[in-house]
Amino acid sequence: FGFKNRIINGACVIDQRNAGASVTASGAYVLDRFVNYRSGGAYTVQRSTTAPVGFINSMLMTNTTAASPTTYSFFSQIIEGFNIADLGFGTATVTNISVSFWVNTSVTGIYSVCICNGGGDRAYPAQYTVNAANTWEYKTITLPSDTTGTWATNNTSGLNLKFNLGSPSGRTAPTGAWVAGNFDGANGSTGATTWANTTSATFYITGVQLEKGSTATSFDYRPYGTELGLCQRYYQKSYEASIVPGTVVAADAKSLINAAWGYVGAANIIGNGTASFQVTMRAAPTATIYDRNGNSARMSTQSGNGIYTDNVAINQTIASESNLTVQKYAQSCAGIAYAYVVSAEL
Repeated sequence: FGFKNRIINGACVIDQRNAGASVTASGAYVLDRFVNYRSGGAYTVQRSTTAPVGFINSMLMTNTTAASPTTYSFFSQIIEGFNIADLGFGTATVTNISVSFWVNTSVTGIYSVCICNGGGDRAYPAQYTVNAANTWEYKTITLPSDTTGTWATNNTSGLNLKFNLGSPSGRTAPTGAWVAGNFDGANGSTGATTWANTTSATFYITGVQLEKGSTATSFDYRPYGTELGLCQRYYQKSYEASIVPGTVVAADAKSLINAAWGYVGAANIIGNGTASFQVTMRAAPTATIYDRNGNSARMSTQSGNGIYTDNVAINQTIASESNLTVQKYAQSCAGIAYAYVVSAEL
């Protein structure tokens, strides 16, 4: 079947950044590949072990402070252009796509999703209904591809699938038709439930799938290692899977890059602290380096007798799609140790 499900981590299993801890910041990636946005109110987002039969995890939103009617709330996943190239967006031929997922929320009513192009000037809102509170329900939605507009088919933003949790009229559009506008102009459909206005409301989702065709099919279960590798194209870390970046790992060799250290070049640039990534990334990533004690933008050096010095400043980091090099100028030592996270998110 190949890459049937264009959503990555749709079963909500991979959580490299937080290892199940809750996140509150707007614009932050929560579970891998899922990002949360809101302009008001407050809610926590985290991986949960509450899930329907056939799944072991879900993503949970818990509303702690009700948003005002003028604020927006949604979460989304941006799909790389390479992964939607066969769907026919931006051509004269209409190719339907199907979105399916499991949802469980304390607030019943009409909800909405929206697909947008990477440029944010084409959007199609659609609706679904939650019939029973605190009950897992399976939802399917069929949407047509767009015959106009620009849809990337390279390694940039191809398609954005957004789940609306509450937006004012200026950020919604009528359901069932393609509309032109800016990226924020259609977070969801007109007349949908504003979940984010209800204090203590909960919203679970899992089994998220976007596939080619007019009929939603069974969820595309991929091996854990395959799913992790797909996530690592956009974000990866040297830390072990269960360790949150920035954690003290002085005694955890598995989380650290240990390298020999020596002079390179006439300028005495010491550049042997190179790490190869687990998978090739979408683009040259941004990198954050940590020493053994979790200090950001710092590394640890080792003397000839095995004693470490932590909190050592880094002169430069150089990252490509395949590796990362840490540089320190004019300092002699026997070796170095550091941990890293790198991100090439869309």
